[in-house]
Amino acid sequence: MKKILCLLPESAGLAWPVALVLSVFALLVSPLSAQIGRRFPSEKKIVVDPVTGVPLTFLTSTQGTGDSKIYQTHHQWTSDGKWVIFRSSRAGSGQAMAVNEETGDIVQVSESGFQGMLCVAEHSMTLYFLRTQALPGTAVEAAPPPPPTAAAGRGDGPANPRGGRGGGVGGRGGPRGLAQVISVDLAKLFADSAAGRLKAASEYEHVCGTLPAEMGAPGDMALDPTEDFAYIRVGSVEAAKHLPPDAKIEKPFGPRGMGAGPTGLVGMNLRTGETKFIVAVPFQIGHVQTNPWNPGEIIFCWETGGKAPQRTWTVMSDGTGLRPLYPEAPYEWVTHEAVISRDEVAFALLAFSGEGVWDGAGTGEHPTGVGIVNLRTHEMRIVGQVPVGDPGRSDWHVNGSADGRWAVCDDFRYRLWLIDRHSGEMAIIADLGQKTTAQDHTHPTFSADSTKIEIQTAMLSEDNRSLNICVVPVPKSWLARTYDNPKIGP
Repeated sequence: MKKILCLLPESAGLAWPVALVLSVFALLVSPLSAQIGRRFPSEKKIVVDPVTGVPLTFLTSTQGTGDSKIYQTHHQWTSDGKWVIFRSSRAGSGQAMAVNEETGDIVQVSESGFQGMLCVAEHSMTLYFLRTQALPGTAVEAAPPPPPTAAAGRGDGPANPRGGRGGGVGGRGGPRGLAQVISVDLAKLFADSAAGRLKAASEYEHVCGTLPAEMGAPGDMALDPTEDFAYIRVGSVEAAKHLPPDAKIEKPFGPRGMGAGPTGLVGMNLRTGETKFIVAVPFQIGHVQTNPWNPGEIIFCWETGGKAPQRTWTVMSDGTGLRPLYPEAPYEWVTHEAVISRDEVAFALLAFSGEGVWDGAGTGEHPTGVGIVNLRTHEMRIVGQVPVGDPGRSDWHVNGSADGRWAVCDDFRYRLWLIDRHSGEMAIIADLGQKTTAQDHTHPTFSADSTKIEIQTAMLSEDNRSLNICVVPVPKSWLARTYDNPKIGP
């Protein structure tokens, strides 16, 4: 670290206000402390789950650092499989971070913050995100405050106030400021950070393109598997231009005041910056994601913060093929969809009590559990269900392994369940202390090699709220299983 000489007038002595001295010092050191590539010491530790005996690898373990994982719809690991990207406030404001799974080293990988979703490339060492710049004389429109905690099982739960989850952040959208798609050269950044020869952020960050303020882009973005295009949600002003004149605009649905339309999707060519409108819908889009195996295939949801009249949707990047992904019945509470293989999307059918303003949806009178729908045949199968009478009550956030062997979900006690898709066996692999007052849910995501699951958890937190990044292995006894019918899944 560079030495900083702070000279005070001799006449000031100790009479200078302490606050002023601290302010001057903070002003001088802040550029250094916020620098991209800054390294933090390892916090890695192995903690054996006291209930299941599974070794949990905590990649971060301190409190109050504002850590949270990328949402379960997106890649978490870098293309070399060595680094996990996450969000954190340990650099003084919301920034993107990377932690090396083997060494535990933590490196800051953004410098001026970001909005919405972090998109980690699958085939190159690149990170993409949106960064909004206020127009002259205006302020960037802030996202609404996060909804109350969903520990009781009432919806999607709290959004991260800085660099949020993507679904629901910023409502329908409107003029906010210019939105730039930024790419970060992670390979160059990691090398320079390790060598102690960091350069200016412009050496690692590149502006791929800019969306004008009237598009109202809130940061809900997904990366095409070709890494040539990004797909971005835009707001009501832009979407209204592309709707038929007789389109019925949806109003807010449910108690959170969300779900109203219209919104839309645009595609950006990451090489040229050119944008092209894809589709407009009369409701609020959320959880934009792509199919990592099929270029141009987009999945998104009708975001209400809870149950939607029709939750899951899909469309191709040329605007064709718009349809409900899983056409749901009024009594079904569908949520937390995630593409898990070339032809499959997993989602949760909640088994909630059904009282309140969600129209009695999600009761145990109808099938609930972890559903997997086939994008080609449109067939859906329930592959697992929290047992009747279990205090966890219902699956909640779901994911699946790319090899087709496993599905995973958490429950209303924030425990982690693993499902063998061949045998149908379902077992708790991590109790995680049942910290149901955590700042957010666990949001499990499988690694590319299908052997481990990344989560966020308050298990180690004394305040029972602050989150850490944790990796849970698929038990070795499960990995060693063989099957007479190995063709389930992709």
